[in-house]
Amino acid sequence: MQLVLWDIDHTLIATRGVGREIFGECFEQVTGRVMQAQASVDGMTEPVIFRETAKLHGIASNRAMFESFARCSAERHLLRAGELRKRGHALPGAATALAAVAALGGVVQTVVTGNIRPAAEVKLGAFGLDAHIRFEYGAYGEDDDERAELVQIAIRRASQALNAPVAPENVLLIGDTPADVAAALDSGVRVLAVGTGRSSSADLRAAGATMAVTSLVDPRHLLSLLGQEG
Repeated sequence: MQLVLWDIDHTLIATRGVGREIFGECFEQVTGRVMQAQASVDGMTEPVIFRETAKLHGIASNRAMFESFARCSAERHLLRAGELRKRGHALPGAATALAAVAALGGVVQTVVTGNIRPAAEVKLGAFGLDAHIRFEYGAYGEDDDERAELVQIAIRRASQALNAPVAPENVLLIGDTPADVAAALDSGVRVLAVGTGRSSSADLRAAGATMAVTSLVDPRHLLSLLGQEG
């Protein structure tokens, strides 16, 4: 059994500002402060982004504050799903790539993302990208601060659900940041890096990606990593 782990933001979708607005709304609700600046989000998990953003505002946050923030975020994503669909978009080739992998035998797809699970489900559902994703096998921002640990959590969840161990060599992570590449390398899994975020495919290749492409438009590179000609 092969396991494909998808990142979400800038790999499969772009929220075009809706995600940042929701973050700001929930940050203000939890801390009582208007968000003046947001910490770096590239490849970071939601608890880390919240904690570092709080630091930028001189606030010492704790887990209870993040959990309140996460509840707010889940609610706001549901309320603004229509707006997300209108303003954001699925990235070119995302739907085709997911369907191409789903057509293969012996491959399961889920997500490894810094998003909390409710937000991940809304984001992919808004653009019809959720049909082939087994969310229960995935790993999310609320599970751990570190992306490499999220990879391990997803592997354990998939192995338990499938009642068969999934070996690291049978796992492929797909993401758009050097943090995705580092998490894959730390976990001993392969990584297809996609230059659809702030990092170019050349930068991601230099970071150690198994393969780096400019987009998901041509699924042959992805399929080749899964042992298919495409």
